[in-house]
Amino acid sequence: MNERTVMHSTFEIERDYPVPPEKVFAAFADPVKKQRWFREEENRVPEKFEMDFRVGGRERSQFRITAGPVEGAICSNDTTYLDIVPNSRIVLAYTMALGEKRFSSSLATFQLLAASAAGNAAECAAPGTKLVFTEQAAFFEGADGPEMRKGGWELLLERLAHELREDPA
Repeated sequence: MNERTVMHSTFEIERDYPVPPEKVFAAFADPVKKQRWFREEENRVPEKFEMDFRVGGRERSQFRITAGPVEGAICSNDTTYLDIVPNSRIVLAYTMALGEKRFSSSLATFQLLAASAAGNAAECAAPGTKLVFTEQAAFFEGADGPEMRKGGWELLLERLAHELREDPA
């Protein structure tokens, strides 16, 4: 019998975006925008994406991995939105699985703080947003682990920056 294990980790990432919190929030709330920055990646073929962005709503996605040691496997993400304050905060819980095997469960908080693009709210600069992301995760056997997860979120938040630059709205 295999012994079951769990490793806990908490990490935080801060990012500054030169757009107002409303625009950052919209990139989370609009399914088309979110799918562009959150799911479309190299070595992954999207198979499913459903999103009900409201407190108590669910987001479900699946993608097939096209390269690497688990090539051909389906990775899934099952999310529940726990708290949403427009233009200010999103709190969600999510579980990730490879095939039928869950490998992590997390509580994630996105805080959107108004700031000037110059970094000083007292300056007369274009409005910006400081995004503070905090994840509290439980990693099960076979999980990606805290360093890979943090690196994955850093990549996603960079993709969000690209989405914000490209989105004319």
